[in-house]
Amino acid sequence: HVQLVESGGGSVQAGGSLRLSCAASNYARSGSCVAWFRQAPGTEREFVAFIGTDGATGYADSVQGRFTMSKNNDETILYLTYLHMNSLKPEDTAMYYCAALMGSGTCPTKTDEYRYWGQGTQVTVSS
Repeated sequence: HVQLVESGGGSVQAGGSLRLSCAASNYARSGSCVAWFRQAPGTEREFVAFIGTDGATGYADSVQGRFTMSKNNDETILYLTYLHMNSLKPEDTAMYYCAALMGSGTCPTKTDEYRYWGQGTQVTVSS
């Protein structure tokens, strides 16, 4: 079965940067989407960014221009994607989750459209 493992979270000061990684195993890359969502305490999980296997990306308005997604195009056992987070703000503090689905056209932005989820990695931004 598909497994997603996130890494790269941590604590940084406002204005700093982090890179989150998502490693997918047992994963069919063709026609698939990998996305990041985040959830702060007391709030609903929200969309952050996605990347399709064709390289198409999409971002939430709140992170546009600060976050970018990329992927490893090497044919390795693990499918690696990355969320590069720059100019971090305290409001970016949340648990970040990697999510994936296969067999999609345009990558969706709703949580209930993603079938596979990782366990999450915490990002804390201090002012």
